[in-house]
Amino acid sequence: MVSEVLERNERFQGILGRLTAKSIDDYYNPYRLFEWPEELPQDMWWMSPELTTTHDTELAGQLDAQQLYSLSRYESINFYSLNVHGIRELLIEVVSRIHTKGFEIPSEFFHHFIGEENEHMWFFAEFCLRYGNGRIYRQPAGADGGSGTHSAKIESLLVFARIMIFEELVDHYNSAMAVDERLHETIRGINRLHHQDESRHIAFGRELVQLLFQDVRATATEEELSEISTYLRRYMTHSFESLYHPQVYRDAGLANPHEVRRALLASPARARAEERTFRKTAKFLEKTGIIR
Repeated sequence: MVSEVLERNERFQGILGRLTAKSIDDYYNPYRLFEWPEELPQDMWWMSPELTTTHDTELAGQLDAQQLYSLSRYESINFYSLNVHGIRELLIEVVSRIHTKGFEIPSEFFHHFIGEENEHMWFFAEFCLRYGNGRIYRQPAGADGGSGTHSAKIESLLVFARIMIFEELVDHYNSAMAVDERLHETIRGINRLHHQDESRHIAFGRELVQLLFQDVRATATEEELSEISTYLRRYMTHSFESLYHPQVYRDAGLANPHEVRRALLASPARARAEERTFRKTAKFLEKTGIIR
């Protein structure tokens, strides 16, 4: 039973206690905290250029400074849109497990997690609606990679592994943009706040995923373990490729946006960027034996 695994682990319970206390101590009211400018400058970066999908590609060398600024604007809107969609999905999964059999131990922390993620979704959506022409980009179909049908234990492992992967993906971007002085303070601010909270969520997620996997591994077949590994590797790739949105390229004024996306996905720069983004995540998943 999941609950027995969590109850037996004193380290996990100690970490939960510390993270819960830190959530209380670090609490802020985002609805009062932010001062939204009427508009943001068009002639500056909205996303760190090293994080944009065209960085280190032939296409980047063909664009002038204003085109690159414009592209970074729409890429930032897509990034925050992905946060909105990703947070909505993880909230659904966590809410469905709070105070249920097997998840009694982490339920108190879940309350803080749910509250913080709801507030993150609000300020990311607010940014998109204010500065992204009043819209949130739709997420491409199939972004979750499809997990198939599994036992309840395996499904919970995959759910929290997806949450962890998603959070580590966005935190890679948040932590860089939080301190990038080329960006407007509003952009640095929302990334800084999200990084502050996500550091707790990631610490919790890694501990929980590791324990859930120990519980699954005790009874899973070799085929099931292989399927878990394959699925999570595929999910990381799907998640990263969601950053490459054809509507972004269309809105930035690039011709043939779907061809642009295909070319960028096939570029060696994409593979390098994905590896950098998930370096720590992949190392953790490989070290624990979750992926092979």
